[in-house]
Amino acid sequence: MSKLRFKALFRALALAALAGGVGLPANAQPDGMQSGQAIFEVLASEIALQRGEAGLAFNTYLEMARQYQDPRLAQRAMEIAIAAGSPNLALQAAQTWDSLVPAADTKPKEVLVTLLILSDRWSEAIKPAINLLKVQTPAQQENTLMQLQALLAKSKDEISALTAFYEIASTVKIPAKDNNLLYTYALSAEKVGRLDVMEKTLREALRKNPNDVNALNALGYSLADRNLKLPEAFALISKAHQLSPKDSFILDSLAWVNFRQGKNALALEQLQQAFNTKPEADIAAHLGEVLWVMNSQNQAEEIWRQGQKLDANNPTLKETLKRLKPNWSVAEQVSKGSWDGRFAVKVTGLTNTQNQGGSGGFTLTQDELKDILEIRNPVGGSIAKITITPGEASLERDGQIVTAFDADSLVENTLGLPLPARGLSDWLRGKIRPGSNASVERNAKGQVSKIDQDGWNLVYGWDDANRLEKLTMTRSSNVGSIDIRLVFDRPNE
Repeated sequence: MSKLRFKALFRALALAALAGGVGLPANAQPDGMQSGQAIFEVLASEIALQRGEAGLAFNTYLEMARQYQDPRLAQRAMEIAIAAGSPNLALQAAQTWDSLVPAADTKPKEVLVTLLILSDRWSEAIKPAINLLKVQTPAQQENTLMQLQALLAKSKDEISALTAFYEIASTVKIPAKDNNLLYTYALSAEKVGRLDVMEKTLREALRKNPNDVNALNALGYSLADRNLKLPEAFALISKAHQLSPKDSFILDSLAWVNFRQGKNALALEQLQQAFNTKPEADIAAHLGEVLWVMNSQNQAEEIWRQGQKLDANNPTLKETLKRLKPNWSVAEQVSKGSWDGRFAVKVTGLTNTQNQGGSGGFTLTQDELKDILEIRNPVGGSIAKITITPGEASLERDGQIVTAFDADSLVENTLGLPLPARGLSDWLRGKIRPGSNASVERNAKGQVSKIDQDGWNLVYGWDDANRLEKLTMTRSSNVGSIDIRLVFDRPNE
């Protein structure tokens, strides 16, 4: 996320967080804040901030907050980090702010949860969100859940977001009057495998509103997909289709229940209509499977290619390919591998004077959930060693180690260029990185020829033995256009 975009997203949040002031907790040290040294540090921080030294001001305020146990200083540090476009530092300050106020003070908890979710770190938001709900009234809890529901649409990883929502929402009673919340809760239950909770919640929603189109379709599709109670599934989806005849997703569900009942020709006709009206990866997965079963494998593969261009991380499409076309599958795998080669980087800046680049060698090793990327200069000397595990990354350079939550942010902040590190081992296999939207294109041999993900455009070159020979990676960024060319001496041995 660019700094300008981050500022825009959080400007309103910062104003809301600062409104009304923050009271001192019982363990605060107000006398310390009255000392000449403390006043000098505050003034010096504000002057540094005016001069553009936001990092110095942030560090001073956060250190003082911890020293004097004063939440107002942590809140100020958070405001500075938000204005500077530093989400990780803002989170650090928000966590300190929350730790310094009484448990009943909900404002820092609300800010912390919002920061985590807007940074797409739903799993880390679970614990503070539950702590927030514990000190809220039922009306406040409902409002919090509705705010979380609204933020689900902004997530790049639907499964992670819905999983977190289920864990959070399960700690309170969802008002039965709110069908939208019930429907979202049911979807989240399905994502964590609690189909019993999903079915119970959807049936509760339908008791309150028998014409709830979303609940009718979701319950009917769930039954059809599991090949259960097909007559009831058909009745539920047919009613949803009558209420919303132009909805392509409901038509997809109707086709799927017809397919489950052996009406292949009718299902094919309905799926083709649904896909032509609304090309989506879910519908492509179903259409391809019906074609596959009807012995039209070439047409099925073409539809699946189109589906991968639309959303290669779609769960329905991934499951279908894993089952019917395993050599195409982009399902998550725990793997080991090693790649060794050379790289050349060219950055075309926003002005002619900003052009820069470089070259060298690299080695990437993957051992299950850990990636280790070593970058060398042209004569073989070490530039940096980057270790990436789920939820954390570290960069070792000149004997110093820097850590961060995100590998790409770590590389950009340390080396000064937005180079790819997160998910690189997946990309070198011709697979997409789990957890964000992606597009995949294939050549006539079924090999991956192009991937678009995380802002990067990847173009592949394979040899006759189906080994990766070269990879070109390009993207636009706030520093200009980046072009990276990789040539492999040892591709995944």
